[in-house]
Amino acid sequence: MLAIISPRAYLHEAGLRNRVGQLIKPFATQIHILTSPHAWQAVNPELSQSLEAEGIRFQLNYLPGECTEQAIASVKQAIEQQGAELLLAIGGGRVLDAAKAAASQLPGLTLINFATQAATCAAWSPVAIIYNEAGGHLRSQPLAKMPEQVLVDSEVIARSDVRYLKAGIVDALAKYYEFRPYQQHNPDDLALDLKMMSARQALDIFLQQGDAALAHCQQQRVAPELVKVIDATIVLAGLSNSVRDDLPTPGFAHAIHNRLTHQPELHHWLHGEKVGFSLLVQSLMENEGEADAELLALLRHYDMPLRLPALAGDRQTALRTLAQQVTFPVASAERLPFNVSACALEQALRATDTLF
Repeated sequence: MLAIISPRAYLHEAGLRNRVGQLIKPFATQIHILTSPHAWQAVNPELSQSLEAEGIRFQLNYLPGECTEQAIASVKQAIEQQGAELLLAIGGGRVLDAAKAAASQLPGLTLINFATQAATCAAWSPVAIIYNEAGGHLRSQPLAKMPEQVLVDSEVIARSDVRYLKAGIVDALAKYYEFRPYQQHNPDDLALDLKMMSARQALDIFLQQGDAALAHCQQQRVAPELVKVIDATIVLAGLSNSVRDDLPTPGFAHAIHNRLTHQPELHHWLHGEKVGFSLLVQSLMENEGEADAELLALLRHYDMPLRLPALAGDRQTALRTLAQQVTFPVASAERLPFNVSACALEQALRATDTLF
């Protein structure tokens, strides 16, 4: 079975925050807003003025921390108590994932995602990532429904820290390096081919226009290169995740990332930075201790960490424990052309200490 699960519409426009009220009005006049203090400040006063101009009443709700089961339940309860017809999520990955998870439990609710960062493809992706209170990954939860609209205002993203855009670029290019190995053993898989088409297009955009986009972001200026790179990090990466068939092809680097989220020493690393380091580890495993030259150059170019910081206790023991606790589906591992055993992973982790 081939399935493509995606939002109904994607709208990207400089200054779009001024028109959110017009976009929401056809769906609801009583809405719930889930956001963070920083994200709410980034879109206002324009967004709230646009809602008021259209007579849309809203209740504001700040996500206090991680996208946890408790946070999702709290958002769901607040929406039900308010009697809201629509949930507008404004923010980065944590806010958008919590909104997607809560909306999936409310069949009659319309969801609209407004991404204020291009640090991940969370605005589009058909899963919600669930964490514990300390930020450790618990699971990736498939969604029962997708957003009605995904909204992006490049003026908002241009004013964000360029570090987020770098992390988003690496998280997006990871799709190419994670899906490519599967093709060696599965050359006739249409779903995999579709994943690779969008992933390769995103990588090409980053190679051609990534530097210009970062320069424009540093100058807080909207330009065609920045717009295209934003779309690649959200749309093309999201499309790669949206294609499904009966044979799963999860990214191995993301499996490493999931375990890294439980390391308190790495909580200051962004999602894409953890993924970047994990891509390096995967590459060392694929190539018998040598990293892919193109990938390594990209990781360095986008300032990704290439070595773990000091870890609690004996470092070698910590690396062994980390390797043993990375989980990956057996059926998916059998589709990869390289060994993903704990022993091979431990060797690659140790190699990052000596090679980089």
